[in-house]
Amino acid sequence: MNAEFLAMILYFVVVICIGVYFFLKSRGAESGEKDYFLGGRQMNGWVAALSAGASDMSAWVLMGLPGSIYLYGVGQVWIAVGLAIGTILSWTFVAPNLRRYSIRANDSITIPQFLTNRFLTKNKGLQIVSAIVFVVAYCVYSASSISACGTLFNTVLGVEKSTAMIVATIIILLYVFLGGFNAVCWTDFFQGMLMLAALMLAPIFAVFAMKAPDFLAPAMNLPENYYNLLSGGGFNWKSLSDILSGFGWGLGYFGMPHIIVRYISIRSEHEMRKSQVIGSTWTTLILAMAAVVALVGRKFLGDSLTDQSLVFVNIVRAVFPTFIAGVLLSAILAAAMSTADSQLLASSSAFASDIYKATFRKDASDKEMLWAGRAAVVAISVVAYLIAVNPNSGGIMDLVSNAWGFFGAAFGPVILLALYWRRLNYTGAVAGVVVGFVVDFLWFKFLAGSTGLYEIIPGFVCGLIAAVVVSLVTKAPSKEVTDLFDAYRAPTD
Repeated sequence: MNAEFLAMILYFVVVICIGVYFFLKSRGAESGEKDYFLGGRQMNGWVAALSAGASDMSAWVLMGLPGSIYLYGVGQVWIAVGLAIGTILSWTFVAPNLRRYSIRANDSITIPQFLTNRFLTKNKGLQIVSAIVFVVAYCVYSASSISACGTLFNTVLGVEKSTAMIVATIIILLYVFLGGFNAVCWTDFFQGMLMLAALMLAPIFAVFAMKAPDFLAPAMNLPENYYNLLSGGGFNWKSLSDILSGFGWGLGYFGMPHIIVRYISIRSEHEMRKSQVIGSTWTTLILAMAAVVALVGRKFLGDSLTDQSLVFVNIVRAVFPTFIAGVLLSAILAAAMSTADSQLLASSSAFASDIYKATFRKDASDKEMLWAGRAAVVAISVVAYLIAVNPNSGGIMDLVSNAWGFFGAAFGPVILLALYWRRLNYTGAVAGVVVGFVVDFLWFKFLAGSTGLYEIIPGFVCGLIAAVVVSLVTKAPSKEVTDLFDAYRAPTD
C-alpha cells in the first residue's frame, strides 16, 4: 500500500513540475491569450494528437467501459466501435479544415469565437450563449473527473473520498493555472502514453498468470449472449438500439470543444498529417485494449467483483509488484485529470475571450485576458469540486454521457455545416445549437429510458435539420462571408 501511494505521489510531482516548467519558461517572454489558451498555435503533431486523445478518454475508459463489458458482455463494445470511427472521421474531415478556417476567420482561438468570426458579424449572441453553455457544462464534466480521482484513492489507498477530491482539484488547478495550454498538452502527452501502456500491459500479464500451473480458474457464470455482439440475441430492438447508441457516441467528436480545439493549435499542415495518423491510431488502440481488459478480466477474476468498474484495478494489483501497480494505477488518475484539465482550460478560455472581453472589457489587454482566464480556472475548479462532493449529483458515467450528448448535439452539426456548406448563415447556426441542445435534453429527460436510444442521435439529427432549414428560409450570407469560405480551403502554410 505504501509503495502504491509513493508511485502516485511521484506521478503528481511530475505533473506539477511540468506546469512549473512552462510557467517559468513563459515569464520572460511576451505571452497573451493565444499563448495561454492555444499554445501560440505551435503544438507538434505528437503532442497535439495524444493531448486530444487523452483529454477525450477520461477515467471511464479504464473503469466504466471495461466494467460494462465485464458485466454484460461483448455487446457493449459498440460504444468503442462508434468512438473509434468517430475519432477517425473527426481527424480526417474536421481537423485540417477547422485549423485552416480558424486562422482565416480572424485568428479565432475558441470554438464560439470561430462560429462568430466565420460569419463576419459583430453580433456576439452566439458567442456568448455558446460560452455560457461551455462554462456550465464543463463544471459538471470536470466534476466527473474529480469524482473519479476520489473513487480511486478511496478504493486503492483508503483515503477519504472528499479529501482525495480536494487534492486532485488542487493538482489540476496548479498546472493549468501556471502553464496554460502548453502545460495541459504536455501533461496530456505523458498521461496518454501511460494510459496506453497500462491498458496493454495489464491483460498480457494476466494471460501469463492464467497459464501458470498454480492458477485456479475462478467460478464464472456468464450472462446469456455474453459473447454475442448482438446483445439481444438477434436482430431485435435491444440489439439495434445498442448498435445505434454506440455509433451515436462517435457523433460527439464533431462538437466536443476541448478535443477539437487541439486541432487548431497544431503549427503546420505537415504536423497535422502526422497528428491524424497518431491520434486515430492511439484512440483505436486504447478502446480495443479496454475491451480486451474486460474479457481477460472476466476469465481471470470470474464472478468475484461486486463493483465491476474495478476490473482493471484488480487485475493490476493481482499481477504486478506493488510499486509497479501504483504506477499503472496512476493511469486512472491520468485519464481523469487529462480530461479535467482540458475542460477547465476550454471553459476558462470561453469565459475570458467570449464573455469577459466580448461583454465587459472589449479593450482588455493580453495580460488582463490572461489573468481573467486564470481567475475563471479557479472559480470553475471550485464549482466542479462542489458538484463532485454532492451525493445527489449523479454517477460519473451519467454525467459524462449527458455532457457528451449535449455538446455533440448542440455543436456537432453546426461545426460540420460551417466547414462544408457555403449557404449556412448566422441565424441557422444559432438555430442548430439551440435545437440540438434542447432536443438532446428532452430526449434524455423523457424518452431515453423507454427507448434505450442515446439522446445524442435525435439531438444531432434535429440540430442538423434546424440549421439547414432556418438557413434556407432566411437571408443568404453576404458575398464577404462566402468569399471567406472559399478562401479558407487554400493552405496557409
